Amino acid sequence: MPRARQLGVPFHGETGPLNAITDVAGVHVGHTTLIEGENVRTGVTAILPRGAVHSPVFAGYHSLNGNGEMTGTIWIEESGFLEGPVMITNTHSVGVVRDAVIAWTVERKLYHPIQGDVFWSLPVVAETYDGTLNDVNGFHIAPAHVFAALDGASTGPVAEGAVGGGTGMICHDFKGGIGTSSRRLSAEEGGYTVGVLVQANYGRRRHLTIAGVPVKDTIKKAREGVITETVDREGLWMIQTPQAFRYELLMEAAQRAKDDGFLGTDEAMLVERMGHPVKIVESTYENVKMTTPDDLIYGKAILASRLQEE
Repeated sequence: MPRARQLGVPFHGETGPLNAITDVAGVHVGHTTLIEGENVRTGVTAILPRGAVHSPVFAGYHSLNGNGEMTGTIWIEESGFLEGPVMITNTHSVGVVRDAVIAWTVERKLYHPIQGDVFWSLPVVAETYDGTLNDVNGFHIAPAHVFAALDGASTGPVAEGAVGGGTGMICHDFKGGIGTSSRRLSAEEGGYTVGVLVQANYGRRRHLTIAGVPVKDTIKKAREGVITETVDREGLWMIQTPQAFRYELLMEAAQRAKDDGFLGTDEAMLVERMGHPVKIVESTYENVKMTTPDDLIYGKAILASRLQEE
C-alpha cells in the first residue's frame, strides 16, 4: 500500500529512516488482525516502548475530545510513568485486552515485584469503535490474540492500514486504520526523534481538505492588453494536488458539470459548484501541480535538487 508521501501529499519536516514510530530507539509494534467471514473486522495493536522488558518510561496523556476510553491513565497522571505496553483495540474489547496484558506480564515475568512475588499492574488500553464494519458485540478478541500481538511486536517497518486495532475503523467516510510517522529534530533542537502511531476512526467527509499555498505573485486583470486592476492577493490561494473526495460525490459533480456544459479547472471546482464546502490546508511551493509542460521543467528541477541533497 503506497504511503501519503509516495502519492505526492506534502508534509513538513525530516522523517526518520522508516517514517514510523519505530524510528524511536527501542520501540516495538505488533498487530493481531481478525478478518473472518462477512462480519468480523477487528484486532489488537501493541506498542512496547522498550520491547518485552520491564523498563518504565516517562509518560503523559491528553484527552482530545473526551469521548473514548483509555485504562491506566490515573496511574500515569499520578506517577508520570508508563510501566508496560500501550494497547489499542475496539470499544467492547478493552476489558479482555487489559486482563490479557496482566496475564502476559505474569507469564513472561516482566515485572519487578514489590516484595516476594507480589506486584500490581494497571495496563494502558485504548479504544475506538469499529461496530459499523465489525460485529463488535460478538466479543471476538480473546487473550490469545493479545498474546500474539505482544509476542510478535518488533522494531522495523510498521504495518499500516486495516491491521490490528485499526482493522474495522473508518476515517472521513473512507477506510481508516493504523498509521505511523516520525520526525527528526535538528542538532540545534537536540537531535531527537519523535514518533507517532495513530488509530484513525473519526471525521466526516466535509471535513476533508485540499492542499494549496498563498499566491505570492502580483495578479492583474487586463482587457484588450491593458491593465484594468491589480488584484489584492489577500485570501488568494494556488490549489495543488492530490485532491481527495468521495467517489460517488466526485462522479456526481463530474456528471452534473458535463450535463451543464461546464468546464472546471480541478475536482474541487466541480464539487464547490454543487454547494459542498471544501476546506484548504497550507502546503509547500514544491508540491507542483503538473498542468503544463513548464510545470514538468519545474518539477524535474525540484527532484534533481532533492537527489543532490541525498
